[in-house]
Amino acid sequence: MTQLSPEPSTLDTATLSLGYNGNPSLAPTAEPFSPFVARHLGPAERDAKAMLEALGYASLEELIKATVPATIRLNQPLDLPQGLGEAAALEHLKRIASQNQVWRSYLGLGYANTLTPAVIQRNVLENPGWYTQYTPYQPEIAQGRLEALLNFQTLVTDLTGMDIANASLLDEGTAAAEAMTLAFNARKQKAAKTFWVSATCHPQTIDVVKTRALPLGIEVIVGDHRSFSFDAPVFGVLLQYPATDGAIYDYEDFATQAHAHHALVTVAADLLSLTLLRSPGEFGADVVVGNTQRFGVPLGYGGPHAAFFATRNSFARKLPGRLVGVSKDTYGNPALRLTLQTREQHIRRDAATSNICTAQVLLAIMASMYAVYHGPEGLRAIASRIHHQTQTLAHALAEAGFELGKEPTFDTLRVTVGDAQATILARAAAHRINLRVLDGETLVVALDETVTVTDLQDLITVFTGDSVQSSKFKIQNSNRSPNLPVEESDYPSTPFLPMGDASANDSAQEPSPIHPSTHPLPRS
Repeated sequence: MTQLSPEPSTLDTATLSLGYNGNPSLAPTAEPFSPFVARHLGPAERDAKAMLEALGYASLEELIKATVPATIRLNQPLDLPQGLGEAAALEHLKRIASQNQVWRSYLGLGYANTLTPAVIQRNVLENPGWYTQYTPYQPEIAQGRLEALLNFQTLVTDLTGMDIANASLLDEGTAAAEAMTLAFNARKQKAAKTFWVSATCHPQTIDVVKTRALPLGIEVIVGDHRSFSFDAPVFGVLLQYPATDGAIYDYEDFATQAHAHHALVTVAADLLSLTLLRSPGEFGADVVVGNTQRFGVPLGYGGPHAAFFATRNSFARKLPGRLVGVSKDTYGNPALRLTLQTREQHIRRDAATSNICTAQVLLAIMASMYAVYHGPEGLRAIASRIHHQTQTLAHALAEAGFELGKEPTFDTLRVTVGDAQATILARAAAHRINLRVLDGETLVVALDETVTVTDLQDLITVFTGDSVQSSKFKIQNSNRSPNLPVEESDYPSTPFLPMGDASANDSAQEPSPIHPSTHPLPRS
């Protein structure tokens, strides 16, 4: 039977002890008063009666019988445990969460542990002024949020070498599927219905692309870019940079071939690696996608995280998602607004560029704040430290006799372990370490900014079975691994990022909105 929230004036002792759950059949408890149901579930009894009278029904049961078919109604009480107040419910959830085992994860696949600066956690992630915000539709009262999203877009365009980027998408796989759709809609050869995907893309990305392609009548071919030839019409290609196993390939010749055969080139890239590596725009990418999770956004059991989508100006009107642009207000002052909205569903309906009409605003803002907090040199320092640690681990594993991938790497190693795989995985489990199994003889290890010398020692112990003394353990200090394709363009090209000075660490300060205002940034 449906329960209504009682009016405070009608509460008895039993109801108070049960935290407003309004079920007199339950015995009183010693639980502290915690009005859980009244605050979270439905209207109070007075409001429900008024609504029922307006509809012409005497009770909720009568309304349900009139609206819900008998064939799908449950004709017996739900088998539920005794109700809890808010405090008790939270404590119960904490006990459940405490059963999780926290392991160190080196799985990679586009996700990495990260350090969320305390100022961002407190002032953004835990601030209702930020985390309740959807995409800002009213620029007059949303200049602060729009500025943070513009910073996100600028960060992405600077690192990818593209002209324009949106205010984020849902995840990397979805962004790759949107890139395929853009290439399909922009194709010059209308007979071309094949999209080629590198086998070195992340497996979840390949799966999402295949799923999106099926109802569109697009054929997806997965293969090796080193042996693929453009014999049949292909409207687009998708590459991973660095590859899912860590390898960094030079795609310039392949991109040139693709363009010669009228195919657009999409690159799924690790944004942090691009602070050190040559940008995709420099070797011929038309679209660059990826996710910004490692820019201060916790893993969160797989999400949510803000993806990015960047492209050239010539494809601006085919760009999916929200786009923040710089304009002027009625007084001629600089102002921000959502731009090119005629692409979107709320205006063009079924003729819209994409069904993606939103953004991961909170997560995109966190990523942009992370970039502002660290500045360009700080981001480079983080990337360099990760790269040096990766080279240190590679050196130790090579000395131990393991075969590593031949291509340059940024933060991920492909290790051939052969028959020792089961033994290594057992040692990893004993150390509560997650490694990625690539195939029956190969493991993949992906490092991140949280990795310490102790973590590296444990990884070497897992692979070799021997403990490593810290006195004999040295971080490799080479600026680049051999043949690492270094960044050629100036970064940043636009002066939106401060240099990570002391003022950026002041938790009492928030960045000023671009438009002068007395409102705090999230509400400006």
